[in-house]
Amino acid sequence: MPAPALSVTDLALSLGTRRLVHPLTFSVEAGECVALLGASGSGKSLTASALAGSLPDGITATGTITFAPGTPGPTRAAFISQDPATALNPLVPVGRQLAIPLLAAGSTRAEARTEAARLLSQAGIGEPARILPCYTGQLSGGQLQRVCIALALACGSPVLVADEPTTALDAVTQLKVLETLRGWGADGRSLLFITHDLTAAAALCTRAIVMEAGRIVEQAPMSELLQDPQHPYTRRLVTAAAA
Repeated sequence: MPAPALSVTDLALSLGTRRLVHPLTFSVEAGECVALLGASGSGKSLTASALAGSLPDGITATGTITFAPGTPGPTRAAFISQDPATALNPLVPVGRQLAIPLLAAGSTRAEARTEAARLLSQAGIGEPARILPCYTGQLSGGQLQRVCIALALACGSPVLVADEPTTALDAVTQLKVLETLRGWGADGRSLLFITHDLTAAAALCTRAIVMEAGRIVEQAPMSELLQDPQHPYTRRLVTAAAA
């Protein structure tokens, strides 16, 4: 069998002597969309930061994070944070930011501009040529999320970690972003979708990992988790989503 796109073994995160995330072990297969579910404070966003190599200052990690050998792209996941504006430089036009990884991979400036427009279109942006010269302050939250998806595509990472990417968006924009994320699985790419929104997770993912108080309390195919949740916390999530 091929190796998982992402394997996490005994990942633990601490602040000094305080353990914030207890040892986690899970994997994401190539082309798989997996939800990491939990309420605020469950440790899921810290876990996302560890996978993307962007832990806050003072947080230490133990355990291992590995990606499938031979996959293209960087040796860490592409990352979309809860606030996509923080991942983008407000002083640099979108097109120039998208060109950086493309130029680093050997594209000419003309090729990078053409490819940046194509990636914006693939990420669900209409009229990408109009967006390329824009700064982040000129774009909506939904547009910024999709620019971040395009940037992840430009980086060539086989794994995307999306941390609450729909939380601050209106319902219509949420649906558009979810549809864009659904297309991430093309060409065997993998998605770890971090959210507290079980409804959004069920619309996007085939499997779920549930965290509570820094621990994984349940892992199951999404259909099984919705029909027969085993852990009391998971049952509360399912009940709340159905209300």
